[in-house]
Amino acid sequence: MIVANHTSMTDIMLMLAIIKNPFVFVGKKELVKIPLFGFFYKRTCILVDRNSSKSKNEVFKRAQNRLNQGLSICIFPEGGVPDDESVLLDEFKDGAFRLAIDHQIPIVPIVFPDNKKRFSYTFLSGSPGKMRARILPFVETSGLTSENRKELRDQVRHLIYDGLLEFEQKDSKKSFLKTEPGNP
Repeated sequence: MIVANHTSMTDIMLMLAIIKNPFVFVGKKELVKIPLFGFFYKRTCILVDRNSSKSKNEVFKRAQNRLNQGLSICIFPEGGVPDDESVLLDEFKDGAFRLAIDHQIPIVPIVFPDNKKRFSYTFLSGSPGKMRARILPFVETSGLTSENRKELRDQVRHLIYDGLLEFEQKDSKKSFLKTEPGNP
């Protein structure tokens, strides 16, 4: 189960670039309306209508089939990009963690620290530059039950949040050093 923070449309492309194992995304159904992107999206993803409990249950069945085929699953557990761009990391939904526990598969947390700065959802925003990613140590689910879902969700959220803070601290330290007198 691959999970990462979600701040930009580039998250999907960066995920495809860094993960070498075959995987399938679970994503919201509304994105199929985006011209061209939607065409490919609906053919490569497990779609979920977040307003339908029937659709949410279908996701688990389709994910089961994909896992049985040897594919990994990628979910952005924030459930979408927060409207407020000042939010570093929104609350996580349970789906990815429920699936990981049900199938006793490890969770692969990933941090995308730059995607919001490079290509946010705000019109005419962004800037050129690096788009870094850090794959954190896997979180095992062996022996966990559905009763552990919230603890697992919170543990993984804290790992990603701490990773984002670590990048911010390093970036602000580099920026400070560049502006100090006597530093090139």
